[in-house]
Amino acid sequence: MLTRIDHIGIACFDLDKTVEFYRNTYGFEVFHSEVNEEQGVREAMLKINETDDGGASYLQLLEPTREDSTVAKWLAKNGEGVHHIAFGTADVDGDAAAIREKGVRVLYQEPCRGSMDSRITFLHPKDCHGVLTELVTSAQPSEHTEH
Repeated sequence: MLTRIDHIGIACFDLDKTVEFYRNTYGFEVFHSEVNEEQGVREAMLKINETDDGGASYLQLLEPTREDSTVAKWLAKNGEGVHHIAFGTADVDGDAAAIREKGVRVLYQEPCRGSMDSRITFLHPKDCHGVLTELVTSAQPSEHTEH
């Protein structure tokens, strides 16, 4: 089942300024950055620590690249702040199916590509006490390609 907090997603209007804040305030450095055209975001993953399951925990900073993206709509409604929490799992497909069987709406029929070549899906926030929840299976180190 779920093995760690993989990341906390934070929506922001200006990725560069937000990265600078986390660098100057907490000493966090960008581990990975990319543009995800499918989701309409530019993102930076700031590594916080390694985890016992061989993964890591991150802050994921998200800046929308287009006005019709989910993150842009969320920012327009809520302003900057915590957008979602993501739990790591070795089997996103199996865990999503098991959670669906418990009555929680899974937003993607099939997991899609996420940050750093991971496989992801989301759970409906109305079924998770108001929290948009992501399930993540990290790519194996040999599968990950820098973007």
